Amino acid sequence: MRMRRTTVNRLLLGLIGLVLLAVGLAVLARGLEAPHHVLLTAGTRRRYRSEDWWWPTVIGALGVLVVGALWWLLAQLRDRRLRQIHIDSGDGRGAVLRGRALEEIIAAEAERLPGVARAHTALSGRRGTPAASLLLALAPHANPGALLTDLDTAVLARARTTAALDPLPVEARLRAVSHRAARVS
Repeated sequence: MRMRRTTVNRLLLGLIGLVLLAVGLAVLARGLEAPHHVLLTAGTRRRYRSEDWWWPTVIGALGVLVVGALWWLLAQLRDRRLRQIHIDSGDGRGAVLRGRALEEIIAAEAERLPGVARAHTALSGRRGTPAASLLLALAPHANPGALLTDLDTAVLARARTTAALDPLPVEARLRAVSHRAARVS
């Protein structure tokens, strides 16, 4: 199962925060024991410089840290959303459809279905073989079974026909919208 980017970000930030907290508390405890002494004495700083393993270990650890930080940065910049969709127009040249436009159309049509309070669509995959992911917020009176049937037969069938995307796999996630209880007087 693939973890979402926000989950990974929260886990990494939490782990980094815990490590920094532990280091900070250790430095604070050391400082409280001997308030007039430096944290690393000259002897402590020179102690490992003559060891053969010291510099390769330091450089290796910093290298791993830099590569990990760069990987994390690139993961933040990469957007998995599909920007364009290649459509076979039948003339041999094809056409290009903006992914954002198809996302907005599917979401707008899904919101018109009875029982849907809000809809959000995201396209992923490759230009010639996109996949859609729908998040539908259901109203309290919604019938999920009938809603999924209407979604497939009306909204998604129209999107597949219009964009000439016969295989358009769709993952629909349904969640209930919280609402206030009705008061009886």
